[in-house]
Amino acid sequence: KMLAAYFDCPGGPENLYVKEVMKPHPGEGEVLLKVSASALNRADLLQRRGRYPPPKGASDILGLEAAGRVAEFGPGCKGRWKIGDAVMALLSGGGQAEYVTVPEGHLMPVPSDMTFIQAAAIPEAWLTAFQLLHFVGKVQKGERVLIHAGASGVGMAAIQLSKLAKAIPIVTAGTQEKLKATANAGAAAGFNYKNEDFSEKVLEFTQGSGVDIILDCVGGSYWEKNLKCLSTDGRWIIYGLLSGGEVHGDLLARLLSKRASIHTSLLRSRDKEASNNCHQWIQLVKAFTEDVLPYFSGRSSPHLQPAVDSIYPLHEIAEAHRSMEENKNIGKIVIEMP
Repeated sequence: KMLAAYFDCPGGPENLYVKEVMKPHPGEGEVLLKVSASALNRADLLQRRGRYPPPKGASDILGLEAAGRVAEFGPGCKGRWKIGDAVMALLSGGGQAEYVTVPEGHLMPVPSDMTFIQAAAIPEAWLTAFQLLHFVGKVQKGERVLIHAGASGVGMAAIQLSKLAKAIPIVTAGTQEKLKATANAGAAAGFNYKNEDFSEKVLEFTQGSGVDIILDCVGGSYWEKNLKCLSTDGRWIIYGLLSGGEVHGDLLARLLSKRASIHTSLLRSRDKEASNNCHQWIQLVKAFTEDVLPYFSGRSSPHLQPAVDSIYPLHEIAEAHRSMEENKNIGKIVIEMP
């Protein structure tokens, strides 16, 4: 048996508790991971409210990422890892527990001078940002990238990855404290969406030419401002709908006049089997491991840094959810296993 974050019926953070459940067994091509730390994501909050069910066949335990040690192998593993290896992974669920099973091809090594707490802050945020910038947005040197929710886990990763790609990151955030953190992470400019019109400010900063890529997790309420500051042939990438998905107005005509394109992306697949065998997912992990992970080690230049906001023990999982709902975190909220 093992301990896991659990809720019996959808609702507020008070519904969460730590439950003893059966330890999973690794299936064909899977590895059992003894989890040291996991991190919290907006998807966990939505799932707890009953609004984001796990993919068919996935664990119903919360947690989309984990870092820990290899504990056991299922049949058919190719021998790339050994027992005790320090690894991290993006998951379709089950990370906020003492053990989780992971397809062998989804594991990434934890950089040697990094703690499990830091490593747990990498998979979801950094793979999302990497996928959005490179696989979806095809970011080029010198391009301007507007990153909404700049102080979130994905935002802080996207700032650093834009810089690594020699692009120019511009962010929006809701407090001066968050804007300061994004500037420290390397943002070239930052605007407070609560008290200024970010589209006006972006056009001012880019001398009227706008941005080439927008990474947007807000959706509906931002569409007009996004289009206003998107350059001709720009790419607007939507990966979340924090303000809902409804658009009222002449979106298509405005989009057409700029020859702009809308892309959408979700990392969590609807189907566990599909995501386990998904060639694109394995390609993403491989590309990230080769092209980005080396920059996390202490001696690298430029040096990448996961942003950890706070650490909660598993039995304080409800507190961790409350903290994220208050929207005050800068970077990731990490859950430490017993």
